[in-house]
Amino acid sequence: QVQLVESGGGLVQPGGSLRLSCAAFGLTFTDYRMSWYRQAPGKERELVATIDDFTHRTKYADSVKGRFTIFRDDVEFTVYLQMSYLNPQDTAVYFCHAQDSRAISGAEYWGQGTQVTVSP
Repeated sequence: QVQLVESGGGLVQPGGSLRLSCAAFGLTFTDYRMSWYRQAPGKERELVATIDDFTHRTKYADSVKGRFTIFRDDVEFTVYLQMSYLNPQDTAVYFCHAQDSRAISGAEYWGQGTQVTVSP
């Protein structure tokens, strides 16, 4: 059974930092492209950052470029999102996503989400 377990969310002041973690269980981690998405109240879920499996190439939403960093540990089967210079617009539930990169429409999995709140 595949599980993605996120942690690291919480309340932080504007300008602060948080690191989110997502531990993967039940899949061959090195076959999966890993991503972080977020969903703010009343808004659609949006892609925040992606890291490829083999090349570890990364992509970011324009709104987080220069502030967020995605990286992965293929030994610990964990993907991270380091968030800095947080602002209230970053408030959302953050979701970990895994997609099998071996096929065009590879299997996808979601974590349960972790709340990030940026407020004075």
